[in-house]
Amino acid sequence: MGFLPCSLPCQSKKKPLDSSDQTQSRHLSSNSSSSLISLSSRSLSLSLSSRSFSSQPSLPSIPSLSISSSQVEHLSNTFHHCLATLTGHSSYIFCLSIAEKHLYCGSSNGEILVWDINPSRQDNCFKGKTVCQSGTAIKSIVIMGDKLFSAHQDHRIRVWKIDNETPNRNYKCIATLPTINDRCMKLFWTRNYVQVRRHKKCTWVHHVDTVSALALSKDGSLLYSASWDRTFKIWRSSDFKCLESVWNAHDDAINSIVVSNNGHVYTGSADKKIKIWTKQQEGSNKHTLMTTLEKHKSAVNALALSTDGCVLYSGACDRSIIVWEKLQVLGALRGHKKSILCLAVVSNDLLCSGSADKTVRIWKRGFGKSCYSCLAVFEGHNGPVKCLTATLDSQKYDDDDSCSGNSYMIYSGSLDCDVKVWKLWVPNYLS
Repeated sequence: MGFLPCSLPCQSKKKPLDSSDQTQSRHLSSNSSSSLISLSSRSLSLSLSSRSFSSQPSLPSIPSLSISSSQVEHLSNTFHHCLATLTGHSSYIFCLSIAEKHLYCGSSNGEILVWDINPSRQDNCFKGKTVCQSGTAIKSIVIMGDKLFSAHQDHRIRVWKIDNETPNRNYKCIATLPTINDRCMKLFWTRNYVQVRRHKKCTWVHHVDTVSALALSKDGSLLYSASWDRTFKIWRSSDFKCLESVWNAHDDAINSIVVSNNGHVYTGSADKKIKIWTKQQEGSNKHTLMTTLEKHKSAVNALALSTDGCVLYSGACDRSIIVWEKLQVLGALRGHKKSILCLAVVSNDLLCSGSADKTVRIWKRGFGKSCYSCLAVFEGHNGPVKCLTATLDSQKYDDDDSCSGNSYMIYSGSLDCDVKVWKLWVPNYLS
């Protein structure tokens, strides 16, 4: 494990890679499928294909919200640079998550690495170690207290007990979902079985394809899981019991799931649709479809909500990020040259996007309610940017009024097997 300090500006030009080097990804979004058989077969292999990241036509019918930096002269006063490259990962980085002073990285070989990102360190020295080994690709990570939940390609969710105090000790896996108790309780009633293939049934608590995304409710009491089997499930985080399964929620694989503070569930799918689900009644755990958003012309890969829950961002293979407010389209953010693979909200008006074009873009809302500006483009990865996470940096530049502002730490994971650490400073008059 190690880190490499980045001495070059993040927008330095890199020599293009050969086409053979661009085949560094697995299919992130599936084509339409008539049965669960094709979905299951896709998850049995980690074979890579450059077609996974081939961009689809953009959305000419949706107006662009992004304004060029030439239209707002003082955007050049933002400052950004690459602090370090976290090396030592032996496979593709599929997911990132931050908890307290630690960064967790999930990879395609089933390992979870944790990095010490203590902001008080002045030497920017990041230390990492492997804490979990599962043998199957990790697609998503969420953390609640001393528990880490990981979603896997083998159709399961694992729960790990976090222990960062004991050196050289791996985390203990304390549960695998669905739990043995959950499975046994459902075995003896025919009503608990659902058809998963032509001649096969299983209990409704099981995912039958890759678990692609996880999310937690605001209070942490519920865990939501989405899968390529076209379902999403709700689990109680205290005892890991499966409370509900929404079967055939989409017509194709579900790639992303987010939950708002008021309990609305948003799912994005390879069927090009975004669906919004709400509880049938107060106090109920059963969800019903509230509405369907259909503007993307290709698979939806990523969703993100603003911190106040008022704005939804969706990224797809059409190279555009659609901005939704009150279930209506405000417009699209354009600039990436290939598929949008991941989104992360830093603050209520700051959005990060990662793409198959190997770049990260930072978008700032302002200059009018329906205007966004691209504050920065981070370049440096040698593969598609698969995952992002970000946080407000405790260190601020406020020595005098002329340079006061907010500092952000942004982490990007890529199929080049590296995680890059970026620092972005935004002056107060842009905040």
